[in-house]
Formats: sequence, structure tokens, C-alpha cells
Amino acid sequence: MSHAAHFLVGPTAVGKTAVAQCLAEQCGVPILSADSMLVYRGMDIGTAKPTAEERGSVTYFGVDMVSPDVSFSVWDFRCHALDVLHSAPPEGCVIITGGTGLYIKSLTHGLIYRSGENASLREKWEIRLREERIEALQRALREAAPDAYESLVDKQNPRRLIRVLETLNSPRGSTTWKDQQGDSPLVGLWMEPDLLNVRIEQRVSDMYAQGLIAEVEQLLVNPKPPSKTALQAIGYAEAIELIAGNVTQAQAIERTVVRTRQLAKRQRTWFRNQAHVEWVNVTQESTVTSLAEQVDALWRKYGPTSINEG
Repeated sequence: MSHAAHFLVGPTAVGKTAVAQCLAEQCGVPILSADSMLVYRGMDIGTAKPTAEERGSVTYFGVDMVSPDVSFSVWDFRCHALDVLHSAPPEGCVIITGGTGLYIKSLTHGLIYRSGENASLREKWEIRLREERIEALQRALREAAPDAYESLVDKQNPRRLIRVLETLNSPRGSTTWKDQQGDSPLVGLWMEPDLLNVRIEQRVSDMYAQGLIAEVEQLLVNPKPPSKTALQAIGYAEAIELIAGNVTQAQAIERTVVRTRQLAKRQRTWFRNQAHVEWVNVTQESTVTSLAEQVDALWRKYGPTSINEG
């Protein structure tokens, strides 16, 4: 059975989460985050993660999946996303929202994973499945990689368990894009750069007011140090420099603003060149409700976008 989803994409700080939240509440469907930083637990303020209140009224996937010391790849995201889609009721339609283009492309185009050692490892786990049943695979994954085990939506699916287990003990393989599947475009939120830059400045200011420094200090005292990816995340790298006394708060804020603007520019370029997107323009007068109505109208016009599961 093929699956499809409603996508809402766009650059950081454009307002995707609020609009997706509004639509998910109206339709009673879950949201799958396609943001590479929202997967990390304990990194809430600096990633503008959905609030506890928002997550109390809508089911979110792709959020708080692993601790900051764990690496998380586009392949890991695709595996998780397919689990979510396979577990969704047939009559439902998951909303996928985020600005990490590679995550989006892994679903619209598909992704082939290649590793020279996977075949033998896969055979090993398949034999164990036959001899000791699925409980043995669950136990092995839970002991070897509890974060990976907890991130699985369907822990009773032996194929998913084996796919994760076979990648734990082998070098990361290469990934190759497949072809785009389906004709329905993605829907995106677009904001003129000058207006988006103002919003970015406000977001960074709010991050510090909401306690970003305390959040980063908590990450640094964790017995397991954050991964290089987490340490270099926008906002976190600058906060670490501030805590170390290498920059002032004003400098840390300015550097975060600059990096966020650069990210937004890269995202705009990526979606223009790498994806088929129907854009909804966001202005100063736009409200969450009005934007949700425009997005919903485009979803109804084109239908959900097919997921390449091959």
C-alpha cells in the first residue's frame, strides 16, 4: 500500500510550526517534524521546539528522539518517517513540516542505502529471529542502542528491527537518491527576506530571554558530551562561546542572528532548486488562521504528496 502526506515546508522562522499546529488540531492528524535539530532531547529553546502545550493537543513524531550525544542521519529520519506513515490509519493523513531539505527529499524521492557488510549482518539477525523470535531482536537493540529502540514507532516489526541492528555494527554506507514520485507539489510558506530577518532577530532575542544559557549549561554537564553536530547547532555554539567567556552576550546574539539568516537563505535556495513547491506568501498582516486556510486550500487542490517507499 502506497502512502502520502501533506507537506508544509519553508525557511526557518517563517511560521511553519504554528500553521501546521492549527491545521493538525482542525483535522485531528499527527505532525511529523522534518527538522534535523528537533530530534535531540534537551535542545528545546534553541531549536524553537513545539511547546508542551502544543504537543499536548497534537501528536508529534520526529521530536526528542535521541540524546544530543547520538548521531542522527537522513537515513535514520527516513526509517522513522516510514514507520510513522505505516502506522497511521488508512483514512488519516500525516502533516510533515520542517526546513531540512534532505529529510524532505528522502521521502519525496526515496533513498537507497548501501553498505558492503550489511548482507552478512542482516543474515545473522534473520537467523536469530527464526531461532529466538522477535523478542531477541528487541532485547538486543534495547541493550545496544536504547535511543534507537525507543525511536521505533512499530517495535513489533522485525524488518525495522533488523534494519537498525544491521547498521549499528557496520560502517555507515553511502546513500543515493532515487527518482521523485508523484506529481502533487509541496506547499511552502514564503516571506520576503527583509521581513524574515526581523523575525529572526526577535526569535534569537526570545531564545535568550527564555533561558537558552541555562539549557546549554545543562547539556554541558551531562556525563555524555553532545555530538559535534549538536555542539555546532545554531545558537548552541554561540552560547557555548558565551559561557566560556570568549564573547559577550551581544556578540553571541549577533552571531546567532547572522548564522540563522544564512541558514534561511540556504533553505530558500534549496527549496527553489530541489523541490516542486507551491508558495503561500506571509506578510506582516498574515494571521495563523488565514495562512492555515490558504495552505489547506492548496492541499485540497493538489491532494497529498506521494511518498517514495522503494
